[in-house]
Amino acid sequence: MIPLYQQILLAILLDLLLGDPRWLPHPVQGIGWLAQRAEAPLRRLVPNPKLAGIVAVVWVVGSTTLIGFGLLKGAALLHPLAGDIIAILLLYTCFATRSLHDHALAVYRPLQAGDLAEARQRVSWLVGRDTEQLDEGEVTRAAVESVAENTVDGCTAPLLFACLGGPLGALAYKAISTLDSTFGYKNERYLQFGWASARLDDLANLLPARLTALLVIPAALLLRLHAGNAWRIFRRDRHNHPSPNGGQIEAAVAGALEVRLGGVNSYFGQPSTRPFMGDPLQPLQARHILQAVRLMWLVYGLTALIGVGTRLLVG
Repeated sequence: MIPLYQQILLAILLDLLLGDPRWLPHPVQGIGWLAQRAEAPLRRLVPNPKLAGIVAVVWVVGSTTLIGFGLLKGAALLHPLAGDIIAILLLYTCFATRSLHDHALAVYRPLQAGDLAEARQRVSWLVGRDTEQLDEGEVTRAAVESVAENTVDGCTAPLLFACLGGPLGALAYKAISTLDSTFGYKNERYLQFGWASARLDDLANLLPARLTALLVIPAALLLRLHAGNAWRIFRRDRHNHPSPNGGQIEAAVAGALEVRLGGVNSYFGQPSTRPFMGDPLQPLQARHILQAVRLMWLVYGLTALIGVGTRLLVG
């Protein structure tokens, strides 16, 4: 049997080489389908919407973990090597670093070439805000904020959960994250039903978000960005965000790039204002997307070094 740390390293390598091919079925799609199909029956069976949302969390996270366990055990019964292959494939599908890199560069390239219309279209694939009227600075801000936040959700957090709990730990984290994306909205429909999904996601990301933000500082130093400013802005602005975790990494990245994130976003024509993070020492330009992507990769590498190294030390 291949040791867990080697499975993780091989899964990282697969992600680097392949990303997320569109033809390959992805567990997140199945988890999202499971969550959506559970909502209506649970609302009928459990009159209290908050309690129904708690049951949905237990059902989706539990089902995801049990299905993963069944796949791993079933494959291992056929042959130990088959069990290793399934473990590596499950881990691989939980990492989204190459995909995030590709989506960010798809915004960077047309923006750098002066094709603002194409850049607006591409950034709409990354963010939920209205993008039709964004200028270069706002397209850049949207992309940088997305790269920063997804560095935790798609890269470092699933990697850390994999190091702690193997493929099942990574799958459980992806289930929690998908539940938050499905139900964790502060609107009339989901304020109560989505409460458990949002709170569990906050709890799951509590340590990964802060560790990732702190790793931005040595990464900025290695990339010859602004490590001291990253630390200063992290300490000052990390709570300037609707999410208790999202602001941690965004503040550190804003400081490392010497830019200001946050401000006014438009959703379906309705403005939404967020507090600022960082100081506008440099105007937001396309090159900052590239710098954010480089930070993402180096922070991911440092996280792998810490997680896999710790796994080796504890056997």
